[in-house]
Amino acid sequence: MARDRQSIVKMSRREGYALHPKAHKALVKRTAKPGQNSQSRGRMTKPSQYTLQLREKQKVKRLYGLLERQFSNLMKEANRRPGQSGQLLLQMLEQRTDNVIYRAGFAPSRRAARQLVTHGHFLLNGTRIDIPSIRLKAGDSLTPRPHSLKTDYFKKLDDVSPAPSETPGWIKVDRKKVTVSVTGVPSRDDTEPDIEEQLIVEYYSR
Repeated sequence: MARDRQSIVKMSRREGYALHPKAHKALVKRTAKPGQNSQSRGRMTKPSQYTLQLREKQKVKRLYGLLERQFSNLMKEANRRPGQSGQLLLQMLEQRTDNVIYRAGFAPSRRAARQLVTHGHFLLNGTRIDIPSIRLKAGDSLTPRPHSLKTDYFKKLDDVSPAPSETPGWIKVDRKKVTVSVTGVPSRDDTEPDIEEQLIVEYYSR
């Protein structure tokens, strides 16, 4: 399965946005973009509208861990659906299985959640899955395989991935049973707050 193997910290510095929990400290220590003379280049030119659109697209694509073709196909699907394309794009990203596991607090990051899914640790409605891009709908439920519950990861879940301070209203989490049920669809308020989705729509409408 193809995936982006670049350093998540370097990508976070490039986008000026913490794409992973461990990137927060790195951004505080090193605010400049990676590369030689990045600070001086950044002061010399004001970003064009195209640059702003590109960087926002790259930020969201990397935040959810998609490759360009996957992200582009989602945008095309969002454009075909009735409604606001940008919000529909974010909704579909939030409905991905790996994101739901991350939002439920069963993984410390989306990358970790994706690894759990690809290694076959979760059941979707009782059926083993290994595709993190599956989009969940109301009525779906995720639970670890019985064998996986015996591993150190799930035995020490509270240490590996502490429960989040809050979970989105469209999912219901049972921490003790390590299950998450989908009860609705994500709203714009349920997605990442620091995203300007209209810039992404403009980028793909060029």
